[in-house]
Formats: sequence, structure tokens, C-alpha cells
Amino acid sequence: MGNSALKAHLETAQKTGVFQLTGKGLTEFPEDLQKLTSNLRTIDLSNNKIELLSPLIGKFSFLKSLVLNNNKLTALPEELCKLKKLETLHLNGNHLRQLPAAFGQLSALKTLSLSGNQLRTVPTQLCGLRHLDVVDLSKNQIQNVPDSVGELQAIELNLNQNQISQISVQISHCPRLKVLRLEENCLELSMLPQSILSDSQISLLAVEGNLFEIKKLRELEGYDKYMERFTATKKKFA
Repeated sequence: MGNSALKAHLETAQKTGVFQLTGKGLTEFPEDLQKLTSNLRTIDLSNNKIELLSPLIGKFSFLKSLVLNNNKLTALPEELCKLKKLETLHLNGNHLRQLPAAFGQLSALKTLSLSGNQLRTVPTQLCGLRHLDVVDLSKNQIQNVPDSVGELQAIELNLNQNQISQISVQISHCPRLKVLRLEENCLELSMLPQSILSDSQISLLAVEGNLFEIKKLRELEGYDKYMERFTATKKKFA
């Protein structure tokens, strides 16, 4: 991609606050973007070949949305955690194994997508994020859901297509969790905490494709309570 094309993109971005450059084979974060640190609200560099996200990202203090789907990222710089206005972060289809230690400082974050990475656990850093609505951790290598999950503030947690065989009973204590997706994992029915049914806020539990028949779920104690929440929520959205 020539300099003139990049220049045109930069000029547009300066006016709109949006820099979008997808599917252009970029191998690194465009250095020239730093001229726009105070303009940009959205950066989308999906479907490129970026292996390292430049520490420069920390300078975009007005950034609200960062989309880096389908790149080759193996790690994220700590500087990313300085983005106090960031609300949306999409990192699907990369090679991430963990999040930066200071990730919990992204205090405005509402939507986080990490589908199709190499995470082995639910990152504890997510529990400090007070405005989180949706967390997508589907298609990773997560094997268990730890006790810390009880602090998670998300409304929807997607753990489809992992290798989960154990879930902490603390998940029933999530204060805002309404939707829990656990499809296509390695769960035995005995490993599904019954408190999810009897004593949680969860009104949509998706567990198809595990090591038990769905009809067995209906025999569990607390299923009636779960169905009450499920039906009440359905009516609300109907």
C-alpha cells in the first residue's frame, strides 16, 4: 500500500475520527497514526498480519473502539491499559494467551471479544471492570472457570467451544450475569453448579453439546426457578 493511499486514509480519519484499514496485509501498527492521537475515536485494523501492537496505542487517549480481529497478535502491550475511554475492544482470531496485568484499568470497557485465541483460563483482570456488558471468550482453550468469576460484572458471558469441565459455584454470584453460554464444552451434568439454576440472575443458560442430554437438565433441582426467570425475560423482549 502506497504512502499516498495511507495519506488519504489519514486525512479522512482526521475529519471523521475513524481510521479503518482492513485486509491490506499490514504487518505493523501504522506509525503515522500518532499524528491523530487526539482525533481518533475508532481504529479498525482487522484482517491484517500485525504481530505486535505498538506501545504508541497508549497515546490515543480519546479512543472508544479498537478492532484488531484476525491478525497475528501473541501479546498486548501494557500501554493499551491507559485507554480510559475505550468502550469496545475486538481481538477475535489472534494468538493471545493472556491479557496485560493492568487490563483492569480499562475502566470504561463495555464490550470485549476474544473469540478464537489461545486463552487457557478466564482472565482475572476482567473482574475489576465495572461497566462490562458482554464478554466473548468462545473458541479458546479454557478448561475451568475459577472462583474469581463471581466478581465479574458482565451481563453476558460467552464460553462456547472451549474445553470446560469445571465451573466454580461462584458464577451464581455474578451480580449482573443474565446470559451464560457454555455450548460445546466437556461438562458432565454433575459439574454444572445447581445454584446457577436455583440461585442466580441467569435467565438464559445455553449448554447444548456437552456430555449430558439437555432433558436431564430439566430434572435438576432449581430448574423451575430458572424457567421462571427465562420466561419473564422472554416476555420483556417480546
